[in-house]
Amino acid sequence: MTDAMQAEFDTVAEWTARVAADLGPDYHIPAGCRGSGSPAALDWLIEHMQLQPGSSFLDCGAGVGGPAAYAAQSRELRPVLLEPEAGACRAARRLFGYPVLCASGSQLPLADRTFDAAWSLGVLCTTPDQHELMEELRRTVRPGGYIGLLAFVAHDEIPGDQLEGNHFPSPDNLAELIRRSSLRAEEWLRTADLPAIPETWNERVDTVTQALTDRYGHTEAWQLAERQSGRIGQLLEDGILTGELLVLRHA
Repeated sequence: MTDAMQAEFDTVAEWTARVAADLGPDYHIPAGCRGSGSPAALDWLIEHMQLQPGSSFLDCGAGVGGPAAYAAQSRELRPVLLEPEAGACRAARRLFGYPVLCASGSQLPLADRTFDAAWSLGVLCTTPDQHELMEELRRTVRPGGYIGLLAFVAHDEIPGDQLEGNHFPSPDNLAELIRRSSLRAEEWLRTADLPAIPETWNERVDTVTQALTDRYGHTEAWQLAERQSGRIGQLLEDGILTGELLVLRHA
């Protein structure tokens, strides 16, 4: 993992939990979703994955835990969070209190068919072990259960030194990866086609971001993470990258 990714997924994750805890409960989920999910995207996944109250649910690459907490609040799920970065694990436990495993998504320390459903949001492009990640998601979700993805897809060449450590699949490569993993896509939507994010949500995310900037803006970790985030945002704005939401099942 690069220094920028280490800063974003470990150090800044823990800082985010501190800021959100100080701001209060209304800020916990928006803070925990910074960069990993909007209400519209999460609502779309929750609906099309047909998540039912009481279901066991895995968030693979959970980060600070905001998306899992959003889903649990929406459908009364029983979530387990899996995240490889220790700082993010500590942040998720502090804000939400759900079970958290510190492990890699390509080697899940979980038995076969453990969960009714799972999702992995913005994780695929951060690992070269994409096939292993998809295989593990299929293995740990019961047949008939749904797997949700938020994947960032490249439609043009991205110089390796521009976003070192990222592995954005092309649309064709993503489709082939799904096929090779014995999965099939039942729903597929580009994030640009989602409804607008509620203003209240944006205001809370902005408040969290401003508080982080005020406290940690002088640090190298914050500056590295912000540069990485800004580069990805520019690629999305230029259409070189697109965000894709998928709902998968066993083929």
